[in-house]
Amino acid sequence: MYAIIETGGKQYRVENGDQIAVEKLGVEDGAKVVFDKVLVVGDGADIKVGAPYVDGATVEGNAIETGKGKKVIIFKYKAKKDYRKKQGHRQPYTLVEITSIAGKAAPAAAAKEEAPAEEKKAAKKPSLKSMKKAELIEFAKENNIEIDEKATNAVMIETIEAALK
Repeated sequence: MYAIIETGGKQYRVENGDQIAVEKLGVEDGAKVVFDKVLVVGDGADIKVGAPYVDGATVEGNAIETGKGKKVIIFKYKAKKDYRKKQGHRQPYTLVEITSIAGKAAPAAAAKEEAPAEEKKAAKKPSLKSMKKAELIEFAKENNIEIDEKATNAVMIETIEAALK
């Protein structure tokens, strides 16, 4: 099982046992850390995507150490002006080991089977205006809608929308 979490303005793909270096957290070494901003929870082909976060999903871990990364050198220079400025920076981080991922991935096939027939038609209606002509023709054939294949996109869209209502 894996999850994609958000912390420190960045996103990380994690699994059980992974060690990740995240932006410095205000916790002591050895403390338990809970990430509740979980964007995706997945297990193989079964995934659950949040909007923006998955409800009830959490990722737990232990803070192993807090430290500073390698030094990054910032060197500013202007030619022929005798201007040179050297500055260094070490970004603080917290090393976290992931211990558990709580939240079940909903099987996509089971969710589709549970939807009634009326909701299936509404769910199948994508943004028709963004489709190309060939996609509109294919969509109409899938939904058993008769359209003139030589018509313009606007006419096809009107015909499909009228048939779906």
